[in-house]
Amino acid sequence: MTTPLETGLHTEYIRKQLVQAIFAADYATAAITAPFNPTDGTLAAIPAGYVPVGYTTDDGVTFTSDLSMTDVTSSQATEPTRSDVESDVLSAQFAPQETNAATIALYEGLPLSGTGALPEIGSAWQWDRATTPANPYRRLLFIGLDYNDAGQAIYVVKFFPRARLTGKDDEQWARSTETQRPVTFNAYRDSALNTACRNWVDGPGWRAFDTTP
Repeated sequence: MTTPLETGLHTEYIRKQLVQAIFAADYATAAITAPFNPTDGTLAAIPAGYVPVGYTTDDGVTFTSDLSMTDVTSSQATEPTRSDVESDVLSAQFAPQETNAATIALYEGLPLSGTGALPEIGSAWQWDRATTPANPYRRLLFIGLDYNDAGQAIYVVKFFPRARLTGKDDEQWARSTETQRPVTFNAYRDSALNTACRNWVDGPGWRAFDTTP
C-alpha cells in the first residue's frame, strides 16, 4: 500500500547523463532548431558545420548559473521586503582531452571553418598567439544520453546559440596525464532565437513514459 509520503515518487524519472557529446560551430552557422525527429523522438543528424569536441574528462560538462539578487530592506521588517533578479549568467565548463580542430579552435580563439581554420588532422598545423585575441562568439550544442528501464534512449539537449569564451585553465604537458584544454563559455542571448539557452528532453525512452490514452 502506498502511503501519502510515497505518492509521486518515481525512481524511473531519476536521470543521469551516461554519455555526453559537445559540438561547436562558428556563429555564422545556422542555429539548432529541431534536434529530434518528430515522429519517434530519435536524435536527428548533427547539422553540417558543428564540429565534435570529442573526449572530455570524467567531470563531463558542468552548467553553472550565477544568480545575483538585489534586495530592498525596510525598518519594519527583518527580512527583505522585495527581492529581484539582478543577473543570472549561465556558463558551461568542460575539459577536452583530444587534440583536434575543435579543442584547439575553442581554446585559442580560432575559427572552426573558413579562413584561418585548422586543416584536417594529419596535415601540418600552425597558429600564432594573437596580440589582441578576437574571442569570437560560438554556437555550442550539448547532448546527454540516458536510458529508461527498457534500454530505450532518453536525450537531454542544451543549445547555447551565442556563447563566448570567458575562462580557460592551464594547458599542462606531463607524463602523468593527458593534455587538457579546459574552457568556460558563457551563454548570451541570441537576438534571433531570443534566448541564451534552449533546452530539449526527448527520445524513445522519454516518450515511453507517456500515459495519455
